[in-house]
Amino acid sequence: MTADEIFEKVQDIVAEQFSVDRDEVTMDTLLEEDLSADSVDLVDLAVTLEQEFNLDETDESVLGTIKTVGDVVGYIEKQLAE
Repeated sequence: MTADEIFEKVQDIVAEQFSVDRDEVTMDTLLEEDLSADSVDLVDLAVTLEQEFNLDETDESVLGTIKTVGDVVGYIEKQLAE
């Protein structure tokens, strides 16, 4: 799966979960600042992404390092490569 394909899926999930227009979600979108995501939102997003991409459970320490949609895409790309 390419980074573009991952981004498109993440874009759809983020738009739905945070009730924003899909076109507003870019690689530079900040989860907390732009989407007003709190820690519960981030955990919910992580669970949804784990299910969508068939990933292992995301470690909480990793969640703290993910600030943008681009970070999410990079993390998923890395997990899928392992």
